[in-house]
Amino acid sequence: MPYQLLADTKEPLLAQPGQLARFDYEYSRQGTSNLFIFYAPHYGWRHIEVTPRRTKQDFAHQMKALVDIYFPRADKIRVVLDNLNTHTPAALYETFPPTEARRILDYLEFHYTPKHGSWLNQVEIEISVLSRQCLERRIPNVETLLQEIAAWSQQRNQQKAKIDWCFTASDARTKFQRFYPAFTPS
Repeated sequence: MPYQLLADTKEPLLAQPGQLARFDYEYSRQGTSNLFIFYAPHYGWRHIEVTPRRTKQDFAHQMKALVDIYFPRADKIRVVLDNLNTHTPAALYETFPPTEARRILDYLEFHYTPKHGSWLNQVEIEISVLSRQCLERRIPNVETLLQEIAAWSQQRNQQKAKIDWCFTASDARTKFQRFYPAFTPS
């Protein structure tokens, strides 16, 4: 997820009794960052890594961290992704020697959401929560962004906050009927 760093150009006026704080509409653009968001819905665990950009190499390093740091004892890690051009197994081969890329990929199982179907990806819901609870204001620099995200993630992880996912296999078969073959008993 890209995130734009913004600073106030004028000091906000603090809230007074009977009056909300006031912010000027002008802001100063301080650059951008990228947020790699990991979410394990069954564990109520999330991790957000802030990077300066979003390249194939950045993606490959995040997949390596997923395998080696966050889930080192997992036999297989199912990764649900959108169809971004950096989200490919080839990114690992472009970043690491072939044996290392193969080692990492042996632990990963990629599942891509359908085009215009990112709402099927539960991390999109987690991004919405992050945006509303943490990022929906001006954050002027990476240091502040890191502090805010760390505090938000720590609180959500301590609560083991989970998403109440109500979309069932039956719902999927109805919604995506054209993708499922018709079953006719013989």
